[in-house]
Amino acid sequence: MKNIKFTIITVTYNAGFTLERTLRSVAEQTYPHIEHIIIDGASKDNTLEIAQIHGKHLAKVVSEPDKGLYDAMNKGLLLATGDYICFLNAGDKLHSTDTLERINDNIQMSCDSSSSTNLPGVLYGHTNIVDNDERFIAPRRLSPHDGLTWKSFKEGMLVCHQAFYARRDLCPKYNTDFRFSADFDWCIRVMKQTHHLLHLPFPIADYLQEGMTTQNHRASLIERFRLMCQHYGVFTTIVQHLWFVIRAIIRK
Repeated sequence: MKNIKFTIITVTYNAGFTLERTLRSVAEQTYPHIEHIIIDGASKDNTLEIAQIHGKHLAKVVSEPDKGLYDAMNKGLLLATGDYICFLNAGDKLHSTDTLERINDNIQMSCDSSSSTNLPGVLYGHTNIVDNDERFIAPRRLSPHDGLTWKSFKEGMLVCHQAFYARRDLCPKYNTDFRFSADFDWCIRVMKQTHHLLHLPFPIADYLQEGMTTQNHRASLIERFRLMCQHYGVFTTIVQHLWFVIRAIIRK
């Protein structure tokens, strides 16, 4: 089978405080076939200076104003040339130096070694939550399982976006009408196009714990509900949310 090429896209804006760890985690990978792209929204801090330090490990750096996070991610999609695409935010990391090598090994084992046309449409793995000092806090509460399909996301976004690798030919543009949940929608639309999803039963991303204002959290939940109604229907979405409430009460 041909060498699998991974495109890692990092969207930045004034990310000088957190970008270094992300660039380092990609640059230190033992697997060589990587394309790392930075899409910057015309940062006013030292983000670009930090990117320049790692210049030899970066395939492209674009810095210009954009219309928001998902517009910037669409710019990254247009530049990507890898077999698989993953979005790794500034501050987030690949879990270990051999993460992409382990992912590649799992792809090779899952496919007919004589053919490169049967690559899984989606690769998905587990995520750890870390703090600003890169110390482990906990595994992500929602955890993926074998047999994932687009219908599985009725239970919530079971796979962290940073641990979701989509085959490039299946990648649509992000719907920029969504302010908070376009990644949720994008993952569902990718999964609808394939029956071949490969579960990677180990951590592949370290997600930097971040806060969200109460206002944004409420707006995000409302938008997520509307999105789920579009994909799963109003009745199913209401029933699922009632189950969320029941589980929350039981956990207390």
